[in-house]
Amino acid sequence: MATLSEYSSPWPDPNPNPNLNSNPNPNPNPNPNPNPNSDFIPSNEDLRDLDSFSSMSPVQSDPFSSAIPQTNSNFHPPLSSASESASPASTPPPSLLHLSFNQDHGCFAAGTDHGFRIYNCDPFREIFRRDFDRGGGIGVVEMLFRCNILTLVGGGPDPHYPLNKVMIWDDHQSRCIGELAFRSEVRSVKLHRDRIVVVLEQKIFVYNFADLKLLHQIETIANPKGLCAVSQVTGSLVLVCPGLQKGQVRVEHYASKRTKFIMAHDSRIACFALTQDGQLLATASTKGTLVRIFNTLDGTLLQEVRRGADRAEIYSLAFSSNAQWLAVSSDKGTVHVFNLKVNTGSFRADKKQTSSDPSFASSPTSSLSFIKGVLPKYFSSEWSVAQFHLVEGSAYIVAFGHQKNTVVILGMDGSFYRCEFDPVNGGEMTQIEYHNFLKPEAVF
Repeated sequence: MATLSEYSSPWPDPNPNPNLNSNPNPNPNPNPNPNPNSDFIPSNEDLRDLDSFSSMSPVQSDPFSSAIPQTNSNFHPPLSSASESASPASTPPPSLLHLSFNQDHGCFAAGTDHGFRIYNCDPFREIFRRDFDRGGGIGVVEMLFRCNILTLVGGGPDPHYPLNKVMIWDDHQSRCIGELAFRSEVRSVKLHRDRIVVVLEQKIFVYNFADLKLLHQIETIANPKGLCAVSQVTGSLVLVCPGLQKGQVRVEHYASKRTKFIMAHDSRIACFALTQDGQLLATASTKGTLVRIFNTLDGTLLQEVRRGADRAEIYSLAFSSNAQWLAVSSDKGTVHVFNLKVNTGSFRADKKQTSSDPSFASSPTSSLSFIKGVLPKYFSSEWSVAQFHLVEGSAYIVAFGHQKNTVVILGMDGSFYRCEFDPVNGGEMTQIEYHNFLKPEAVF
C-alpha cells in the first residue's frame, strides 16, 4: 500500500553548509499539525521566490504493482577528473548519481553518494547543498521550478532512503514532510505545478499535488530508465511515456481527456522530450541515428533530423523555449543543435519561411540529395547546424540557456559548460564558461 504520511526521519538530520543558503527559522515542531484546508501549490511568485509551502495532510492511495528487478540508473558511472585535484585539507569529491535540470532550465540538481546539491545556471553558482551524515546516497532529485519543495529517491551503494520510496523534502524545514511508498523501485519522478508523476519500471502513477490523491495509472513496456516527460503550461497537462509496444510512445492530453499512441521508431525508445506547452515531441531510439519531431495532438511526423550514421546512445534531447532549436547529446561526445522548421502555432512544417529567412542557418543536407528516393534516406538527411565536442564516452545532458543562442551542458564527471552557437553560420560552438561543480574549491 502506498501512503503519504508525516515523516520523522530515522536517520540523523542533514548537516547543511552554514555558508550556503538555508532556512534561518526552521519549524521547531517535528510533527506539525497539517492544515487539510490549505492549498499546497503556490503562485508563480512563490515558485520563483522560494516561499514556503503549507503542510500536506496525510492521504492514502491505491495498491501498487509488484516488485520489478533492479537495473542500472539512467547514466554511466561518474568519471573522475584527472586534471583537477581537491585541496589537501578537503575530502574527496562525491560521486554523482543523478543530474537533472529544473522545469525552466534555470537550475539543476545533483544527487550524490552523500546527499544532494542545487545549482543556479546563470550566473553559475551553488545555491545550497545537503550532505547527510550516514547513508547519503540520493539517486533522484526533482525540483519544482525554484521553490523549496523537492522530491528525493535513494540511490547508490548506500542509499539514504529506500529505493521504493519518493520522499517529499521541504528545504525550509530541512526535512522530509511526506513520503510515497511503492512495491517496486522508483525509476524517476516528474513534477508539474499541480501534479506529481512517479515512474516505476512498468507503471506510472499521476497524483494531485495538493492532496496526493491518485488520479491516473498507466501501464508501459519495460522502462528501466524511467522515461517520462510532462508539459509545464499551467492548466494544460500533457504527459508522454513509453507505450506497450517497442518503439511506441503514449501521449496523454489531460485537458481534453485524449490519449494518442505514436509509433515513433522501429527500435526501442531511448529518449524523448516535450516543448513547454506539450505541442511538440522529439524522440530517439536505441539506434541513436535519427531524431523525429511529432505533433502530439494527431501524431503527425513534422521533421526528421540525423545525428550521425553510426549507432549511439542518446542521453538527452531539449527544445529551446521558442521551439526554434533542438539540442541532442550522446555517448559520441558531441552535442548537436538542429534548426527546427516547425510552426508551433499551426503545427505545420514551415520550410519556406525558414529557408528564406537569412537570420537562421538552414540545416545542412547531403550534396547527393538531388537523387533523393534513389539512394538511401541518409543522403537526403538534415544534419545539425552547430556542434560542440566533448570527451567521448562520458554522459552529458543538455538544455538551452537563458541567454540567447546558448546551451548548457552538464556532465556526470562534474563538468558544467556554457556554449554559444552562431544561428546564421552554424559550425563549432564557442565555449564561454566552464566549471567543475564537484570540485571543493570551486568558485560559486
